[in-house]
Amino acid sequence: MAHTMPISITYEETKLVVPTITTPHETKYLSEIDDQGSTRFHNHILIFYKYNSLMEGKDPAKIIKDGLSKTLVFYYPLAGRLIEGPNKKLMVNCNGEGVLFIEGDANVELEKLGESIKPPCPYLDLLLHNVPGSDGIIGSPLLLVQVTRFSCGGFAIGFRVNHTMMDAYGFKMFLHALSELIQGASTPSILPIWQRHLLSVTSLSPSITCTHNEFDEEIQSKIAWESIEDKLIQQSFFFGNKEIEAIKNQLSPYCGSTKFELLVAFLWKCRTIALDLHPEEIVRLTFFVSIRGKLQKYKLPSGYYGNAFISPATISKAGLLCSNSLTYAVELVKKLKYDMNEEYIKSLTNLMVIKGRPKLSKSWNFIVSDNRFVGFDEIDFGWGKPIFGGVSEKISLISIGIPINNEKGEKGILVAISLPPLAMEKFQKIVYNMNFKNVGTNIISKM
Repeated sequence: MAHTMPISITYEETKLVVPTITTPHETKYLSEIDDQGSTRFHNHILIFYKYNSLMEGKDPAKIIKDGLSKTLVFYYPLAGRLIEGPNKKLMVNCNGEGVLFIEGDANVELEKLGESIKPPCPYLDLLLHNVPGSDGIIGSPLLLVQVTRFSCGGFAIGFRVNHTMMDAYGFKMFLHALSELIQGASTPSILPIWQRHLLSVTSLSPSITCTHNEFDEEIQSKIAWESIEDKLIQQSFFFGNKEIEAIKNQLSPYCGSTKFELLVAFLWKCRTIALDLHPEEIVRLTFFVSIRGKLQKYKLPSGYYGNAFISPATISKAGLLCSNSLTYAVELVKKLKYDMNEEYIKSLTNLMVIKGRPKLSKSWNFIVSDNRFVGFDEIDFGWGKPIFGGVSEKISLISIGIPINNEKGEKGILVAISLPPLAMEKFQKIVYNMNFKNVGTNIISKM
């Protein structure tokens, strides 16, 4: 369990950072993947850097702020504001208004925070100060950046980014550009490309040709879920090689799967058992799948920084999922990726237009995003690689898998789960009893 301690931060006046030169004033349309109902939230990312004697006397806040001005020349839509047109269609008013920038000083040394810098970080609200009136989707700043200096010379950078503008891969591209320009480059090595029409509806008479379980939900299930939604608590779980091997031992010998497919199937089954649902209740698993570089028709240019993923869902009756072997769940998870094709993407973009950009189903839906290879922990602004970089908490109802080293230095995957308190207690016992009582491990963490 991570050690937490009270900290206080003194903030300077919030500023707007604008591009260093005048950028085009125009309106740009987002894609149908960008402006689907479930992307209308803010991602929170924290990156922590130790003191580096080679950077003595250099103020990270000033360096980051100046770098942002240069980077926004290339990513100028981020300095604009979203507007909403007919049928909830989102557009960017590229007006150069700027992104929010905050700097502050914390009264503690970074190392005193220990493992608590990892998700779910209890200091998120301090390290990403919510400027009143700034956290809307329409008409609000698309990016907020906070640099917090610690008394030891280390610092943290917090980013709050409007998800409709970019996915994790796109934001990493932005951070790489920021890093390069800070360290002397005149232009990013990969120039950003808008081209959101590549993932937009082109037909005058769009039609839905595939089944989209990620959006359908029973009214009764929805009501039942909403009755417990405000009672959810969050817990993080660590899975290293030892834990993954213990899960793998439950599978049939012929059931080939990736490490993450296996883990997701296992967590879905344990979560469903913990919720103690009626056997006939329909449960869902929604898995984010990247489009980048996989389908010829949707071959995106390397500089494309918009959202480029789909979120197909598999369904099962709760009773079947809980009573069958883990192989049953794994095969359902694997099928999600195999079913991804050009027709599915076209059907999804058409659905957004036809059905008014619905949100993902919430009821009994385990929504998972694999962020292990995004690389927020590799971004170097001159102080070396961070000691932690990644999403700071479970986002909305989305559980995110991130790469992490535990307190023993073992590499593994950290996944945050949200459940009602009694179900969470049961979930912990199920996970432990099903797999780990014989391998001497402790996967539960409040990191």
